[in-house]
Amino acid sequence: MSQRKSGVILSYLSQAIQILSGLVYTPIMLRILGQSEYGLYQLVYSVVSYLSLLSFGFTASYMRFYSRAKAKNDENEVNRLNGMFMLIFLIIAGVCLFCGSVMIKNIQVIFSNGLTEDEYATARILMALMVFNLALTFPNSVFDAFTSAHERFLFQKLLVVLQNLLNPFLALPLLLLGFGSVGMVSVTTFLTVAKLSVNVWYSLKKLHIKFCFHGFEFGLLREMFAFTFFIFLNQIIDQVNWSVDKFLLGRFAGTTAVAIYGLGGQINTMYLQFSTSISNVFVPKVNKIVATSDDNTELTRLFTKIGRIQFIILCLIATGYIFFGKVFMSIWGGIGYTNSYYVALWLILPVTVPLIQNLGIEIQRAKNMHRTRSIVYLMIAICNVGISIPLIKLLGPVGAAIGTAISMIAGNIIFMNWYYHTRIGMNMIYFWKEIAKFIPALIVPCMVGIFILSFVDITGLVKLGVFAIIYIVVYGLSMYCLGMNTEEKQLVMGSIKKILRK
Repeated sequence: MSQRKSGVILSYLSQAIQILSGLVYTPIMLRILGQSEYGLYQLVYSVVSYLSLLSFGFTASYMRFYSRAKAKNDENEVNRLNGMFMLIFLIIAGVCLFCGSVMIKNIQVIFSNGLTEDEYATARILMALMVFNLALTFPNSVFDAFTSAHERFLFQKLLVVLQNLLNPFLALPLLLLGFGSVGMVSVTTFLTVAKLSVNVWYSLKKLHIKFCFHGFEFGLLREMFAFTFFIFLNQIIDQVNWSVDKFLLGRFAGTTAVAIYGLGGQINTMYLQFSTSISNVFVPKVNKIVATSDDNTELTRLFTKIGRIQFIILCLIATGYIFFGKVFMSIWGGIGYTNSYYVALWLILPVTVPLIQNLGIEIQRAKNMHRTRSIVYLMIAICNVGISIPLIKLLGPVGAAIGTAISMIAGNIIFMNWYYHTRIGMNMIYFWKEIAKFIPALIVPCMVGIFILSFVDITGLVKLGVFAIIYIVVYGLSMYCLGMNTEEKQLVMGSIKKILRK
């Protein structure tokens, strides 16, 4: 099995482990922490996550410059590139620690009067741990990017699987011993240190990574900064759209509202991760195509092929959530989290379109045509803040999600599809015609879902699981018979045959 296929399979295995552990771990964690402390954890996390912007987009730019150097067979340039990126990220890690210490000292200014004295004390500890954890991820980015460039997806995804598996098993005992949210973040930090150590060992011993810290080409550095600046703008937008809601809720509605939004946002985060499981392993291929031939027809076919596969998977999750999500959320989150269902719904439905087009982001970056997208997204992100504040005051957590949904529809869907077609050179008419071929395959599953929703009273996880499995089987058969093309059917049957042979 190829590294790419293995990487995709392990990505989905990692997601499955994360979801299954979440089904058991999250309700226990919510009940031990309570809404107030869980809301505090989400609030601090949303603020610290802004420091991730210090990467300035350098992580995403590594692949483009690496592919260009490899196309010229210049190993010395690759070594200088590694050295340049390592120096940049070590400096960024230092800046992150400094900014974090300033934030900790001024935590009451950041959160205004929204917290109690005990919550401020806990928030300081959480922030210190989260900042240290984030600082470690910056130098780790170089080793991650180098491993991806060598398409060693099996190793990379195996690390993620282990991380997702160990996190709840290590955190739960600390929660039961009364360490609360501080114990949870301590476990995350420990696993980050372990991951960095393993990445360093693998890159040095197996991939023979080399660093050259002299002879830097300042022309390349200027080009790199120009390229990454617009990726940085895009990261600001993503951070605003996914984190500002929690911050605004903390300011205008309190930690309970943040907790309700946070649980719905957790569903959305899992949904986002499912979409990147496939597209991430094709990033080196996209950069290679652009560096060698820049064939728009080949890129459109790859873009559509990946988009169709992502649509099959994401549409199953989205429609399944529509029919079973409300019951699931009431069982999983418990009393007080009913509105989390609507929060997740408003987030995952509009984001489905940009998620099936995830590979397009890498195509833009490989072509160095991501500037316009970043500028337009920035304007829309500012509008999102303006829209969300009155909606929060009117509808609370659900209003915050609606504000984000409106901004996504305007920018990620309407503008981006026009931009792909008219500027990037992708044939979006062909893309949407291929996606539209799935419509007949959705009719039967949706009818079954409506029937279950209308005539069956689902109570308890067992009953929910039974009907969810029925829906998945109906969806899978309908997609196979009415939606998938020959290549997709061969991919499914080939995977099944390999599993049966084992």
